[in-house]
Amino acid sequence: MQFLLSGALVALAGVAQAQVGGYGQCGGQGYSGSSICTAGFVCASQNAWFYQCIPGTTTSSSTTTAAETSTASITKATTTTSLTPSTKTTAQAATATATAPAGGATCTGAFSSISASNFVSNLHPGWNLGNTLDAVPDEGSWNNAAVVASTFDTVKSAGFKSVRIPVTWAYHFTESSPDWTVDSAWLQRVSDVVDMVTSRGLYAIVNVHHDSWIWADVTQSGANLTMIEEKFYRLWYQIGTKLACKSSLVAFESINEPPCNTATDAAEINKLNKIFLQAINDAGGFNSQRVVNLSGGGQDSVKTSQWFEAPTGFSNPYAIQFHYYSPYDFIFSAWGKTIWGSDSDKAAVETDFQLIRSNFTKVPLILGEYDASPTNTEPAARWKYADFLMRTARDLDISCVLWDNGLDHLNRDTKVWRDTNSISIITKSTASTANSLPDSTEDGSATTQSSSAYIFHQYGTAVAAYTLPFIFNGNTLSSISDSTGSTLVSGTDYSVSGGNIVFTASYLSKHLSATTTPGVVATLTLKFSGGASSPTVQIVQWKTPTLSSTSAVASSVSGSDLSIPITWGGLPTVAAVKALTKSGIPLIDEWTQYLGPIQQSRITYSGQYNWDSSNVILTSSIISSVISAGQSTVFTFEFFPRDNGAVNAANFTLTV
Repeated sequence: MQFLLSGALVALAGVAQAQVGGYGQCGGQGYSGSSICTAGFVCASQNAWFYQCIPGTTTSSSTTTAAETSTASITKATTTTSLTPSTKTTAQAATATATAPAGGATCTGAFSSISASNFVSNLHPGWNLGNTLDAVPDEGSWNNAAVVASTFDTVKSAGFKSVRIPVTWAYHFTESSPDWTVDSAWLQRVSDVVDMVTSRGLYAIVNVHHDSWIWADVTQSGANLTMIEEKFYRLWYQIGTKLACKSSLVAFESINEPPCNTATDAAEINKLNKIFLQAINDAGGFNSQRVVNLSGGGQDSVKTSQWFEAPTGFSNPYAIQFHYYSPYDFIFSAWGKTIWGSDSDKAAVETDFQLIRSNFTKVPLILGEYDASPTNTEPAARWKYADFLMRTARDLDISCVLWDNGLDHLNRDTKVWRDTNSISIITKSTASTANSLPDSTEDGSATTQSSSAYIFHQYGTAVAAYTLPFIFNGNTLSSISDSTGSTLVSGTDYSVSGGNIVFTASYLSKHLSATTTPGVVATLTLKFSGGASSPTVQIVQWKTPTLSSTSAVASSVSGSDLSIPITWGGLPTVAAVKALTKSGIPLIDEWTQYLGPIQQSRITYSGQYNWDSSNVILTSSIISSVISAGQSTVFTFEFFPRDNGAVNAANFTLTV
């Protein structure tokens, strides 16, 4: 199971080290393993801490300077109107200028103009068609099949109002074309998917996605800015021409997460926004009236607040799009952070959102990507996070579009949502009453982790009454039903006492005994008098999982991931992994020794460990770290319920 998120991806140069398998970690702050990917993959940055091997082939960097001239000529177009004003100062005029090539679109019929504020308000909540048209090098190259129209029926039925359609164009230019002509079949494919979305009354956002790091990275040393600007213009002119006659349900987003390190980089991104507007206006049709999303550096709220300046000279109503994957350690299951919800956790979200809203008080804002995936986050903490993020965004008039890569939220094959409560919290986030939520550990100094999303019962012990603390938020518990369709009887099967729901031993004995086979034995759905969500509680019989082997020689498994067969003992999920060398220090990220007990010496999900239905997995990069350290290392795989490795854990040693 891979957890792929879009990001500002930056290619790394390889060194003479072991090769990293597909989707493994190949770099990032504190990383000491190999940066060379196996054939068919390139090492690219998801963020400062995590570089990943993703499908693709390495391309040589351009050494042409910005002062050099490319083969495509560009001359300035004349415009007299200006963008809807923002509270920021206007950008300096872009030095790259453009005139439309021969052609451009002429549309028949009417275009129902819409303001940016109405467009943004109407699109909430939105859903991302991730890892599909943006896959590298082509649709279907990553973990999803080609998109089908029925997917959008499922999305709409869930309550989503819009679809963001990320598109990577880099591998769809006609070969040997001096003016970067996009393959007509690819343009048609994108147009067809847009029609699938809008024919269902859903709003759509089309963008230029991973091109931001494949060929349009303005931060690279020796980047040919003239080439980037001209290619960017030609690309958006063609997109604009193809989609020029689409309805006002369709918006364009200039570029996804453009890499940005300095004010100089940001000024170039501001220029790309202007070139984007120039290109789509030159393309004709309804484009001069179309809503657009403009991007700041990395689509990061801080860099956008610092450096974004709106272009002038165009009439398009505009919104600013930013992305949010914070806190990194919780969202990406790094360093053992499986809890969320403390006052400081909440204050960080409020501060981050308030910053960008305060800097753009009159500009519509779109949170174009965010996520807490059911693949790798604990349910109670995830629901708290989704609930708080949605309410904070609502209070600041920010519309949100959920990132979904096909592996975390919607199973596109079965049309089933993997976590219906998260989806309910998101799609009903405009509800006036607060949600009732399971309580869970929030204190970073805790030595164990509790979660009211589960009733845990240990194999071999007698069944007893079980108390779940709940955050009622002013609501009352209306009913509880189980996965058989039966409704529990208040006073007999359960009772409510203050902020607790107490399940009786007699009820739990209907599902559990000392010898019940480990695993999820029942799922309870709780209904409350108010709020949008209907949280579930899983009844889980657990015992410590066992590994088929407990050691290996690091050098004998170097160069590939190591899959270790496991017999699961409850939830088939790894909560965290500790990695301690024989000298008793963390294998990597030594600073983690100063974190709370259940985070000390832990490593990072996906980049360094993973799991599937039958195995726990140590990645090739973490194996390389053991070899580089020259010390045998004990990996402690921890499971839910977490007890700091005391009982519910399994050790595996890599020797050197």
